[in-house]
Amino acid sequence: MPTARNWTCPHCGRHTTITGNLVDVALHHFEIGETRHGHVGMLWHATRCPNPECNELALVVNVLPCERQSGSWQPIRDRPTLKATRLLPESAGKLQPDYIPQQLREDYYEACRIRDLSPKAAATLARRCLQGIIRDFWKIKKRRLLDEIAALKDKIDYSLWTAIDAVRKVGNIGAHMEEDVNKIVSIDPEEATKLIDLVEILFDELYVARDQRNRRLAELAALGERKQQERSTKPKTRKTIGAS
Repeated sequence: MPTARNWTCPHCGRHTTITGNLVDVALHHFEIGETRHGHVGMLWHATRCPNPECNELALVVNVLPCERQSGSWQPIRDRPTLKATRLLPESAGKLQPDYIPQQLREDYYEACRIRDLSPKAAATLARRCLQGIIRDFWKIKKRRLLDEIAALKDKIDYSLWTAIDAVRKVGNIGAHMEEDVNKIVSIDPEEATKLIDLVEILFDELYVARDQRNRRLAELAALGERKQQERSTKPKTRKTIGAS
C-alpha cells in the first residue's frame, strides 16, 4: 500500500497529505509477448482529492518497460518511459484566480495541456500570454511584442526583463516560419515548461501580489473606520468633584 505523501490537487490547487485509502497505483502487463522495448505494461496512479468541496479524481497513466520480479511484474526503473499521459485533468496547469483576465488564464491552461504533445505550440501560447500580461498589467501596447518588451525594460529589474525577452525569442520559433524552410529549430517539453514557469511567476508576482496587497490595505482601512466609530459612540464619563 502506498505510503503517505505530500500532494497538491491539480483540480482545486489545495495542498494536502495523501494516504493509502486515497490513492491506487497498479501495473498491468500487456500479455502480447516481447516488443522491441522488451515487455511493456501500463502503470496508473489514481488519486482522489480529500477536499470535500472538490473530491475529484486525478489520473496519470505511464506506458513503460517492465520485468517479472518475485512472481509479479514491476517497472524497470532505469529504462525510459515510452509514454506519460495525464488523463484527469488534462492540463498540469495550476488553478489560477478569477481576477487574472480570462484570456490569459485560457492561454496558460492550453499551453500546459499541450506542452508534451506540441512543445512548440505551447511556447507560442506562452509568448501570447506574455504579451497579454504586458498589455493588461503594464498598459504597454505597441505594434510588435519586441517593441513592447523594449518599453518595459526600465520598469522592471533586469533579470526579469531578460527572462521575458527569452520567452519572446523561444516563442518566435513556434509563431514564425524560418527564412530557410528546411531549417528546423525544435523545442522540447522541458524548454516549454520553463516558459510556462515564467508565466506562473508573473501571475504570482503581479496579479496575486496586487490582490493580496489590496486586501490588506482594505482590511486596514476598515479597521481604522471601525475604531473611529467605536471612539465616537463610546459614552463619556463624568468627573465627580468632591466637596471641600
